Amino acid sequence: MKKLTRYNRKVRVCFIQSALFICLLWIFFIPNFQKVNIGENDRYTVELDGVNVGVTADEATAKECLRRARRQLAAGNNELVLANAELKVTGEHVLIGRVSPSEDITQNMLAVLQKNERSTLNRSYTVKIKDFSINLSSKEDVLSLLQASLEKYDTKHQYDVSLILDPEREVNALTTSVISAEEEKRQKAAETPFPEAGIESVISDVMAKVEPLTTEKNFSDFELGLQSLDFGDKVEIVESYLPGDELTDLDTAVDEVTKDKETNQIYEVKSGDTLSTIAQAYQLSIKDLVAMNPTLDSENSIIRIGDELTVTVPEPELTVLHTEQKYYEEDYEADVKYVDNDSWYTNKSEVLQEPSAGHRKVVALVSYSNDSQISADIQKEEITYQAVPKIVERGTIVPPTYIKPISGGRITSGFGRRKAPTRGASTFHKGVDWSTPVGTAVMASSSGTVIRAGWGSGYGYCVYISHADGRETRYGHLSRILVRAGQKVEQGDKIALSGNTGVSTGAHLHFEILVNGTQVNPLKYLN
Repeated sequence: MKKLTRYNRKVRVCFIQSALFICLLWIFFIPNFQKVNIGENDRYTVELDGVNVGVTADEATAKECLRRARRQLAAGNNELVLANAELKVTGEHVLIGRVSPSEDITQNMLAVLQKNERSTLNRSYTVKIKDFSINLSSKEDVLSLLQASLEKYDTKHQYDVSLILDPEREVNALTTSVISAEEEKRQKAAETPFPEAGIESVISDVMAKVEPLTTEKNFSDFELGLQSLDFGDKVEIVESYLPGDELTDLDTAVDEVTKDKETNQIYEVKSGDTLSTIAQAYQLSIKDLVAMNPTLDSENSIIRIGDELTVTVPEPELTVLHTEQKYYEEDYEADVKYVDNDSWYTNKSEVLQEPSAGHRKVVALVSYSNDSQISADIQKEEITYQAVPKIVERGTIVPPTYIKPISGGRITSGFGRRKAPTRGASTFHKGVDWSTPVGTAVMASSSGTVIRAGWGSGYGYCVYISHADGRETRYGHLSRILVRAGQKVEQGDKIALSGNTGVSTGAHLHFEILVNGTQVNPLKYLN
């Protein structure tokens, strides 16, 4: 009986040991095995960029591990980190299988992301000015850049730049606001007004309604100097993330934005201008000014009021508009006075009185775009001595226009010196020849009166027309004449047919224009 009892004790001990062993197995191993689902995927192999990073029981766990890995990667850097990787989750159905702890998967993914980390993007601010843009590392650099653009004109530091939300943009973008220190004080005072009570309030109301007496200011009463300051271009500042090599240091940015670059502008010639004074005003040589303007033949070319010339102006990337109140003394010219003559053509004029300059003292509100003056609004003027105006008599009748007398045709001989094409022909060609088949319609170049229609020796059959401006046109080597002497014709009327008569080497039309009885180059008069 004792032996049996001893055996039973051994059995119980073995049973207890086995139970403990099974419990330990359950605690340490069973959680790492997936639940068995009949007919479904129970085990998922996870790959990141082709690297096996572990096994999960479902796809959601794999995605969550990737999110954790990305957060851990970002946590180790103050800026935005770019690290792309492709996640692949492959499912399979197994009876029993082990899954990886999520922490292990996360760390494995982190290692892959770190290998794929391409670059760290820095928080930056892109400043856009028209087609120009530059990237800076901070708002402070942006403000310093903008302030540097103003310092050339704001030497006393009266104005400050601030960044405000751009109301024209749907996304959060900044733009600029330039305000004077005095205006800023007034705005702050308006935001926190001090209350007035009793008699003080009554006095304030009365004084507000009192209009100041209108007395003329003396020159000394004007406050000279800078009156307004702002940017002439829209400035947009956008926050972004960029690699460090795309950022520009502040000194370089200031140089790029504020340094002058040569740009072309159109200058309208004013009274008193010469090529010399215009070139000097824009720091050009007369030679360079002529080279920039094809309308100028030489340095001695004549320019007229209203002519437009191309000049170069040094301008920075960012335009600064500013207004200054200035006192100055200057010589000035009076406006030209015109006397209309209804019997003259508009191309005729005569100076009746030569001008002479006057002298004046001026206080003016002068507006500038960078260093170029835009306008001058005179606030006070005192004439030392009056200018004498130029008086010009001018015609009012619009002179006739001249058109090409044939349609088509090729110029075979121009106006001027030439080798005589045949015996009897002149070595100085007094008109222009167009090669055209016999029988081509010849039209009156301008309205007028036919003064000759018939044979004209070397001209062959010809037509001469006198015009209202005193000029004359001639049409030679015709095959047939369709008008008679004394007949009135309108511009474009058919007057003849082209031919090959007279001293001629082939079918063509000879055409002349005479001014004051002398032949001129017709091509300079045709519209």
